Amino acid sequence: MSYFDNIRTFVRIYELGSMSAAARDQRISPAVTSARISQLESHLGVRLFQRTTRSLTPTEQGRIFYTGACSVLEAVEAAEAGIGDATENPRGTLHVAAPLGVGRRLIAPNVPGFVAEYPLVDVRLRLSDRKIDLTAEGLDIAFFLGRPADSNMRIRKIADCERILCAAPSYIVQHGHPKSGADIDRGKHNCLNLRFPGATEFQWELSTDDGPRKFDVQGRFESDDSDVLTDWALQGAGIALRPVFEIADHLASGALVQVAAQTPPLPVQMACLYTHRRHQDPKARLFMEFMIERMEGALKPGKA
Repeated sequence: MSYFDNIRTFVRIYELGSMSAAARDQRISPAVTSARISQLESHLGVRLFQRTTRSLTPTEQGRIFYTGACSVLEAVEAAEAGIGDATENPRGTLHVAAPLGVGRRLIAPNVPGFVAEYPLVDVRLRLSDRKIDLTAEGLDIAFFLGRPADSNMRIRKIADCERILCAAPSYIVQHGHPKSGADIDRGKHNCLNLRFPGATEFQWELSTDDGPRKFDVQGRFESDDSDVLTDWALQGAGIALRPVFEIADHLASGALVQVAAQTPPLPVQMACLYTHRRHQDPKARLFMEFMIERMEGALKPGKA
């Protein structure tokens, strides 16, 4: 096993706090993960982690080594980036995250085109509607909808995405057609909510004549997958708050119709999150530009 691989594995264990999590992240077995740390500790002559059956914590030597190990990895990445700049042929692995709807509809379809243009770059795409920690999860780029929690990251705005409240005609026939947020407030309709561990938003912010206002909504269905909410809405289960670009086909076919049109949801920002260092990496910079160009085209009025 190479010393460099051992260092990379150590850093991911330190950041993720778990050998099994690091093994999944590195796509290696737990046995290989453990062997790499054992080799590293044998080489250094110190213990890097205190291990028990329930926890794994870095030792003082481990904390010291982590700082230097990060510098080593950053130096190698910088060297690879320099080669990419010099040859105009970037190389390496990109770790990218995106919300499910954005990833499935706007990012994933364009990944093969990017790799065809830059064949020495591998792309690992992770899709999830939960909040993403760019640093802890070892990501280079994270696309998102809304407001990022980490203000230390750099943000590249892509577009303001129109959103609507929608429901199936069958739901409207059975439960009525709400005209505004007041008609769905406080449990008056079954609202389909996007929830995930750690979610703090339990209201829908809608535009009113008096400005933005938050409405308390309730419902019997929740999911951490936004496409599940669309499926439930199509089945007549309730009202969903969805970006227009994600449900455009259903609106065009009449499978979903807009409700509470007098108080539409505020647009949501679509943007890209990255660190300053990652933007210096040609493969990360080129991937962002490649995707943003295609996303902007797909989100133009009349294309949603």
